[in-house]
Amino acid sequence: MSAPVWQRRRAAAVQVWQEFRGNTGGLVGAAFIVALVVASLVAPLVVDQAGLDVVTATGSPLEPPSGRFWLGTDESGRSILLLTFWGARVSLLVGFAATLLSVLVGTLVGVVSAHFGGWVSAVLMRVTDFFLVLPALVLAAVLMAVLPKSMWTLILAIGATSWPTTARLVRAQTLAVEGRPYIERSKALGGGHAHVIGKHVLPSVLPLVFANTTLVVGGSIIAESTLAFLGMAGPEISWGSMLDRANSSGAVTAGAWWYLLPPGVMIVLVVLSFTLVGRALETVLNPRLKGDR
Repeated sequence: MSAPVWQRRRAAAVQVWQEFRGNTGGLVGAAFIVALVVASLVAPLVVDQAGLDVVTATGSPLEPPSGRFWLGTDESGRSILLLTFWGARVSLLVGFAATLLSVLVGTLVGVVSAHFGGWVSAVLMRVTDFFLVLPALVLAAVLMAVLPKSMWTLILAIGATSWPTTARLVRAQTLAVEGRPYIERSKALGGGHAHVIGKHVLPSVLPLVFANTTLVVGGSIIAESTLAFLGMAGPEISWGSMLDRANSSGAVTAGAWWYLLPPGVMIVLVVLSFTLVGRALETVLNPRLKGDR
């Protein structure tokens, strides 16, 4: 890639950052997400994993918050603070991995459908419509019911059922790009499908895909929490599985609010943060929205 192209893209990235920096909500959301990701990465280094084992737990069942256990304990005497801290690892990993799978499938379907058109577009769009009509959460629950329960199955179930919205967005943007004069010039000069898609379509589509990705992560985390709350996740500790155990252990009827509140609040804060970042990026990267700020 030539130096002028790199310079233009570097200047565009700087401009995007400057405009994003002016959005307070986006900055707050990004700061919270970065802090949570860093905390999740260093968790194995700072957490005594013996406290996660029901056999070695030292607290009393459903002990209320105290100086010893700041957020109380669960039905096995484990620290809720420790479980919430450790559960962020699985919830974020599932959210990011499922989103990556969903965005990859959706982008591929959207670009191929819009670029080739004809029967290829007709077939791909009918498949997309099929997945759009059926609730994604129900399809994911069916997959979790027939496949072995594990974190990777959960990622596959969420990612394989949540791509149609991205496919529709990418297809619409690709159609807009394909209608521009420089695409026709590229084709007239002998540019093949790979050249047109790789050099012209994807660079124009990816900014909006990136903005949409941050919104999809929030939906993936909610889907993981919902499926885990329904008892369809693996044995890994996550915020959703904490809510499931709190419900099944009678913490609700026992009035153990400290068992329910921390994972629920974390889910809300994370989804809100990704939504704020996604809306801020969408406003910056979508020219049609810049006048609405």
